[in-house]
Amino acid sequence: MLQKFGFTQYESQVYEAIMAQDEPLDATTIVGASNVPKAKIYEVLNRLIDKGIVLTTMDGKKKLYMAVDLQTVIHKIKLDFENDIEALKQYKIKRTFTDEHIWTLKDESSIASNIEQLLEEADSSILFLAWNESMERYRELLEKKERQGVYVEVLAVGGLESSLTRQYSLIPLLDAPEPSQLLIVDHMYLLFAGVEHESWKAIKTMSKPIVKAMTDYFYHDVALTQITKKYGEQLLQDEEMERLLTRLIY
Repeated sequence: MLQKFGFTQYESQVYEAIMAQDEPLDATTIVGASNVPKAKIYEVLNRLIDKGIVLTTMDGKKKLYMAVDLQTVIHKIKLDFENDIEALKQYKIKRTFTDEHIWTLKDESSIASNIEQLLEEADSSILFLAWNESMERYRELLEKKERQGVYVEVLAVGGLESSLTRQYSLIPLLDAPEPSQLLIVDHMYLLFAGVEHESWKAIKTMSKPIVKAMTDYFYHDVALTQITKKYGEQLLQDEEMERLLTRLIY
């Protein structure tokens, strides 16, 4: 059973041999009880000591060994496994190539998971445009990334209460269309999502021309937000400007 958790066959045999006895054993006795070759016994014992499941002491000139009880070993294996899982979650594999493909996503939960993953992996910058209901879902994560030193800039349609340094809130002057989400991470990764026929759909890409174009789109909307905030009422009094505004997403 121990071999299923990363122990070698010899390690398992030695542990079982020591555990089966009520008293400490010396190396010679362990060789006979475990059927592990004498030439290997000290190497195996030292590994078990390093793993924390065998104890050792000196009795005069003789070195004795005793096994940690099985329930403690099980607890240790469980803790080590949980720690390894946490370490694996934090591990990042950086792409060494540029993927020019445009990938499609069609499920709302899958889109949300991809957005969360991209946010978690952001190293230098995050540009995020979304309706406030969607933005609120990631607010704490966005605030955490900013505290970690990542440049975060968001545009929330409908407003957002947060501690973010660079945030813009747009209250639409006209009837807003279906919600959408635009995320650009590290100037490399892009995800754009929208609602079509009452279902969320998205594209995800590293294509440089698309990332650049959508970055311009993001800042176009930031500029439009600030202009609308300052001059919205005046602009809507002009028929031509009102017609142009109705052709934009806001």
